[in-house]
Amino acid sequence: MDTLSYKTISAKKTTVNKEWVIVDASDQILGRLGSKVAKLLRGKYKPNFTPHVDCGDNVIVINADKVKLTGNKWNGRVYLSYTGYPGGQREVTPAQLLAKPNGADRLLRRVVKGMLPKTKLGAKILDNLYIYAGSEHKHQAQEPKLIDINALN
Repeated sequence: MDTLSYKTISAKKTTVNKEWVIVDASDQILGRLGSKVAKLLRGKYKPNFTPHVDCGDNVIVINADKVKLTGNKWNGRVYLSYTGYPGGQREVTPAQLLAKPNGADRLLRRVVKGMLPKTKLGAKILDNLYIYAGSEHKHQAQEPKLIDINALN
């Protein structure tokens, strides 16, 4: 009996096939969009997924200012941050965050960051995310392909 008929193939930095994809965020629910984008960034939709290697795609999110939140989450949800000084706890709602300059980028990046590993690899993976509030982006040279985020599970 041949017990070595199957071998687990582990992806390496040199063998990873990274692609560029565009995700349209208009009328998408923020958390569901964030989880699917995090899985794309991590490479979990690929058959050669390896947990300790950056094998995900480069993701471009357009129309990030048109995301939706259900219920009263625009004003009811609170994101906390701490400055490091006494009494320095700050809180911000998604509506306040979206109203700030570059707010769509900050909001979606915060959501996706929470769904990635809290390691050096997670920080490196987050650099592969490009978020734009409008429908224009500056990555035409990479020839990204538009994917339907609702088709992913």
